[in-house]
Amino acid sequence: MVEALLLTRVGEPYVLGEIELDDPMDYEVTVDVKAAGVCHSDLTASTHDMGLELPAVFGHEVSGIVTRIGSKVTELEIGDQVVACLQAHCGRCADCNSGNINLCKNRSAVARPEGAGPRISWNSGAVTQNMDLAGFAEQILVHENNLVKLEEPIDHKLACILGCGVITGAGAVIEGSKVEPFSTVVVVGCGGVGLSAIGAARFAGASEIIALDVVDSKLELAREMGATHIINSAKSNPVDEVLKICGGADYVFDVTGIPQVTADAYRMAKQGGELSIVGMAAPGSVWPLDIGPEMLFMQVNIRPILMGNSNFVRDIPRYAKLHQQGRFNLEKLVSRTISLNDVNQAFDDMAQHPGRTVVVFD
Repeated sequence: MVEALLLTRVGEPYVLGEIELDDPMDYEVTVDVKAAGVCHSDLTASTHDMGLELPAVFGHEVSGIVTRIGSKVTELEIGDQVVACLQAHCGRCADCNSGNINLCKNRSAVARPEGAGPRISWNSGAVTQNMDLAGFAEQILVHENNLVKLEEPIDHKLACILGCGVITGAGAVIEGSKVEPFSTVVVVGCGGVGLSAIGAARFAGASEIIALDVVDSKLELAREMGATHIINSAKSNPVDEVLKICGGADYVFDVTGIPQVTADAYRMAKQGGELSIVGMAAPGSVWPLDIGPEMLFMQVNIRPILMGNSNFVRDIPRYAKLHQQGRFNLEKLVSRTISLNDVNQAFDDMAQHPGRTVVVFD
């Protein structure tokens, strides 16, 4: 039996329970979870009805150790440190073969074959693995295509955030928008994803990096990650402040998923600049956009970026190596560690707490 947090009803707190994992089949891998990041997208998905069958186990930023492997697993061995990622992919289609696993249309390739029993059971019933992972548990059972091995192990509490927060934020800068040296970057929202974007903008050589949030402690952490300017949007008009600093940015990254904030972010871009929408908004969110003459004149490119347009199998080891070289500071991104019992409170505190919260397992 494995201790886990389960969501039994949308909008209600998670509950602790003892789940049962099946034996690994074919391409499946069992991993002892050592650390799991607490990500805002789990909060969004658990508080809005997205059609997910319940009960379900959430948690999709995972670092752990491989303990069992299925008979057809080829890339992993028992004892490997692995990081999990929600970028399910088949590994065979045209997009996968070209390296664009983020565009794979065959996500079901990581599911169990029809007729097989569930990977997870609770009270004799099937449990849904949110994002194919279910990391808020002492162990996970997943397809090998949801895992990548770290050749040079790093602290699990740092490694786990590579699986979503880092590749989403840093990937948006490096892979999605391909930020150029000496450009001006604005990052709106300084949670784990936004801080990763700021660190990546610094690595990419941006000359001005402007960070916006409504929490001063988050802004101070943004400065430590490389922001050259910080703006508290609750204390002054954020659009006016950005325009005073740079007259409009080359690249603006909205990490909040809040429609009004996205509308403001659009106005921060310079003529011919780019707005990247990175944060996940709640279902049904609408951003009214005036498509009159000014829009045509400004020619701002709007780019939605999912998971940083990353290829996690390639990119997670790259960011881990940059951390080991002292060129991308993962330590600053993780501000506290908690137990599984504290996840509900961590979600309640998320809006005000700076940095990433990580669940650690003994």
